[in-house]
Amino acid sequence: MTNSTILLARHGLNREDRFSKTHVAFLTDSILQYPVEDWSDRRLIEWIQQVPFNDLPGREAMLDPSTNDLPYQSFDPYIRGIVRWLNSLDIATLSCCDGHGRGRASVTLKQLPSLEQWQMLNLALPHQMTMHLTRLTLQLDYRKSGFSSLLSLAERLYRLSEDRSYLHTLQLEQFKHRLLTWLDIPGVSKRERLVAMHLRNHLKSSTDFPYTDKQGNVLATIQCGVGPTVLLSAHMDTFESKDEHRTIFEDGTTLCSSSGTLGADDRAGITAILEVFDRVQNTNFSGTLKLAFTVQEEIGCRGAAGIDPAFIQDVDAAIVVDRRGTRDIVTACRNLIPFCPSNFGSLFEEAGRLAGMPDWQTTTNGGSSDAKVFAGFGIPSVNLSVGYMHEHTEHETVDYAATFETVALIESVLHHQLIPLRT
Repeated sequence: MTNSTILLARHGLNREDRFSKTHVAFLTDSILQYPVEDWSDRRLIEWIQQVPFNDLPGREAMLDPSTNDLPYQSFDPYIRGIVRWLNSLDIATLSCCDGHGRGRASVTLKQLPSLEQWQMLNLALPHQMTMHLTRLTLQLDYRKSGFSSLLSLAERLYRLSEDRSYLHTLQLEQFKHRLLTWLDIPGVSKRERLVAMHLRNHLKSSTDFPYTDKQGNVLATIQCGVGPTVLLSAHMDTFESKDEHRTIFEDGTTLCSSSGTLGADDRAGITAILEVFDRVQNTNFSGTLKLAFTVQEEIGCRGAAGIDPAFIQDVDAAIVVDRRGTRDIVTACRNLIPFCPSNFGSLFEEAGRLAGMPDWQTTTNGGSSDAKVFAGFGIPSVNLSVGYMHEHTEHETVDYAATFETVALIESVLHHQLIPLRT
C-alpha cells in the first residue's frame, strides 16, 4: 500500500471510489486532482470540509448504510474513516460523533457485533485508546492518545477490510505492548513482590483459587472441562535489577535495553503464559490449566522447589517457558537428567507441525530450570524456547515474534488435546 492510499483511508476515502457515482467518489476525485503525497491529515480535513454537496441530510441524520449512500463529507472529520471501514467490515452504523476534542468519540451500531467482530475491533484499537460497548453504542476514549488515534483506528480498519491476514500483525503489536509492560516492572531475586502484586491483580477476577503460597509463588487455576491438568510456569525474578533510566530499543521485532540486562529472562515467559491463558477459552482444550509464577529461580530454583505440594499433586504435565533461543523443546538437563519420556517431547513436535511450525525440535542439552524441579516431583516436563538471547548480560535481547510463536505452540498442544492423563 502506498502512503497516499493510507492517507486517504484514514479519512474514509479510497482511490477506487472515483469509478463509482457516490459522495465518497466525488470527494476522492476532487482530492486526486492534486498530488496526494504532499498532503497532511490536517490539510485533507480542511479540503473535505470545503467540498460542496447538494441534498445532503443533516449531520445528525440516522442512515442505514445498507440502503443509503452514507454522506461521509458531512460527518465529524475524525470519525468518518472509522464509520466507512466499519461498514465495509459488515459492522453497520447508524450515527457517529468524534467528540469535538473532548476525548470521547462514539459510533452507534445497527446491531451488536459478533464475537469475532468484537475481537477484531479490540485488536485494531491503537495503544492507549480504550473502547466500551454500551447497548448499541461504541464509546471510544482517546484522552490518553489524542485525536490522531481516531485516524489510526480508521487506518487499521481499512487494512483489515483489504486483508484479514493483517489481524496477525495487530495481534503481534498488542503482544509487544504486553511484553513491554512486564519488562518495565522491577523484580530481582528475593524482591519479586511488585511482580507478584501485578500478577495477582491480573488473575484475581478471571481464575479459580488464585493465591500466593508460603514460598512466595503466585499460583492460579482455571477449569476448562474434564481432562488432564496442565501446569504452565515461568519465574518472576530477573538476574539483576533493572536500570530505572534505561530505554528499550526496537529493531524489527527484536527488543534490547540501553543499559543493563533487559529482563526478558523470564518476563517473556510470563507474557507468553498470560497470552495463552487469555486465549485458552477459544481452543478445544478440555481439562484444568494451572499457572505457577515462581520466585528465586535465578538463585537455585528455590521457588519451584518449595512450591505448595497440594497445588501440583494432580498435575499431569508441566510446561515451563524459560529457554533461550527459538523452537527448542528441552527434555533433559545437560544430556544427563531427563525431564520426561522421549515420547512426551514428541507431542510438542507434533503440535508444532499442526501449527505450521515443523522446525520445533526436542533437545536434551538444556540447562537448569524449574522444569528440572517439576520433573523431580515425577511430573513429565518440558522447557520451551521463548525468544530471548544473551541472558544475564547487557547484550540481552528478545524477539517478541518468536515469543508469540511459543504462545502458538502451547495453544496448539492444548487445542489438539495432545497431553494425556498421567497413569
